[in-house]
Amino acid sequence: MMFLRGNAACPGCPIPRELDALLEVTGERTVLVVPASCTTVIMGDTRGMPSKVPVIHSAFAASSAIASGVRSALDARGEKATVVVWAGDGGTGDIGFASLSGAAERNEDILYVCYDNEAYMNTGVQRSGLTPFGAWTTTTPSGKAESKKPLPKIIADHGVPYVATASIAYLFDYKDKVRKAKEMSGFRYIHLLSPCPPGWRFDAGLTVEIAKLAVETGIWPLYEIEKGKFRLTSISKVLVDKKKRKPVEEYLKLQGRFKDLKGEDVKRIQEEVDQMWEDLARM
Repeated sequence: MMFLRGNAACPGCPIPRELDALLEVTGERTVLVVPASCTTVIMGDTRGMPSKVPVIHSAFAASSAIASGVRSALDARGEKATVVVWAGDGGTGDIGFASLSGAAERNEDILYVCYDNEAYMNTGVQRSGLTPFGAWTTTTPSGKAESKKPLPKIIADHGVPYVATASIAYLFDYKDKVRKAKEMSGFRYIHLLSPCPPGWRFDAGLTVEIAKLAVETGIWPLYEIEKGKFRLTSISKVLVDKKKRKPVEEYLKLQGRFKDLKGEDVKRIQEEVDQMWEDLARM
């Protein structure tokens, strides 16, 4: 166990298990760079923290730049270690995007993991660019009007060696992708769906079920893009067949953040998912 229990995560939060799975693969020779986020709180304070590897807490916008500097310093000292940015969706796709894009464009030798809980959860559930259409947040009380930013595709367009999506419900798939990324050099990016019980308004015991349904309905396809080559992974390989995907309503109805969706909203989401899969089939 590389990420210890007894941390400050909310009941049902997947972050501790996600981090533990990451560190099981990357090992003790890992440096974590964590921008302002839920994980900042979970990591604890001067009285102790659950991580067994070094952690650098960074400003919201600076994690990729700091990780790049850490990588350069380690290289200059001849030390081998995996440098990992562990950041939420706000610190990745919004506030931290400039330094993220810069690091990707320079092909910095770091692994970036975005745990995407689809809003600014630590500061009170405000919408982010990665909040999905129709979702309630404190700043979108009637539901977000815009669709979710397609961040993995945006990062892939930088021409980096490796981009992948993952889910805590498919742990072996996630760990396999971390393992593959660890053995590569250059900029690697993993986008991890991270359901948040209080922010998404579901029972804390349903975290894995929610994450599983996101994949089974096709809302969250599992794939990797390695050196420009796209392929679906795990169960998503069979979900190209529309008949094998569950209706999106099965995922939406378990979350209070979608309780005010109208019939036409659900239809729009279903149509967007179906169109996304048609696009994926052509990749």
